[in-house]
Amino acid sequence: MVNRLVIENLKHRPIRTLLSAVAIGVQVTMVLTLVGVGRGVLADYANRSRGVGADIWVKAPGSSLIGFSSNMPDKYLDFLRKQPHVVAVAGTLVQPIGGINSITGIDLESFDAVSGGFRFLEGGQFRQPKDILVDDVYARSNGVHAGETVDLPNGKWHVAGVVESGKLSRMFAQLKVLQDMSANNGKITNAFVKLDDPKYTRPVIADLKKKLPDNPIYSTDELVSLMSIDQVPMLKQFIWVVVTISVLIGFLVVFLSMYTAVLERTREIGILKALGASPVYVLGILLRETALLAVIGSVLGILFTYGTRFLINTFVPTMSQVIVPDWWPIAMGIALGGALLGAAYPGLKAARQDAIEALAYD
Repeated sequence: MVNRLVIENLKHRPIRTLLSAVAIGVQVTMVLTLVGVGRGVLADYANRSRGVGADIWVKAPGSSLIGFSSNMPDKYLDFLRKQPHVVAVAGTLVQPIGGINSITGIDLESFDAVSGGFRFLEGGQFRQPKDILVDDVYARSNGVHAGETVDLPNGKWHVAGVVESGKLSRMFAQLKVLQDMSANNGKITNAFVKLDDPKYTRPVIADLKKKLPDNPIYSTDELVSLMSIDQVPMLKQFIWVVVTISVLIGFLVVFLSMYTAVLERTREIGILKALGASPVYVLGILLRETALLAVIGSVLGILFTYGTRFLINTFVPTMSQVIVPDWWPIAMGIALGGALLGAAYPGLKAARQDAIEALAYD
């Protein structure tokens, strides 16, 4: 009986119910989209890291796992080439150009030896100093083709070729050129090591850690397994800031909706009390309405994330959003918590109403 009354109350005000549910859905979408983008970007980076084809990554001393790292002398490359079971070594220099974008400097011959080489979709290899290669995702996102010029924060570059995505970066320049332009002569950011047999990865890493105790050294599998939101500076904190804002949005939306509903239903509440309804009964009706609104809004929010994924993957293909089912109950809990907080005061106000005053309300 109570559940039917709750449903009828929501159906009696369809526009308000729909708007409240959509507003709650938006807060759920905010949380799920942010988490989905974070994981999608990391998953894409992990896939491109595997695409290098290296068995071992050697990073500069003081480098973080994810993000733009420190640089180290390129003499490390000659040292690594002399180690047992090493068949190929490549060094790269990562040059930030704003936001999450960067250009990776490579020596094409050594990079091809480690990665197996690029698959060119347009154009070809470097010919001039200011040539760059871009992957198909960047080319599609920016409408770029081989032979055109792109204007980047560090100058104008000629697109020598468009390559298939999946090998570390979205833009590549010649290592020596990028070193000169960025005043990093003789410096690299990462060294990639390919072994004659992957089964030697662990013993080679153990040996390298003894010889290079200050350098972070990872197998590719280990590096990829460590890529998570927790490893990205400030991203986890930013997610919780968005969660807090979402709770506030849910609180305000439900507070306004339920407070207005209580005022409109003053006589109805008076009739319920005159018929013997207790304050707990009245409060329970309003809280059940709120919980149902939160559930409907959460379902809408989950559905909205499929829309945001389509929009991001279509219009911002350099980023990626994944669907995060493990966060669905978390986002629903956040929405429910904010909604119940918003309904608390209006519910208590309704529960404390005097039956005679409520019946006399016009």
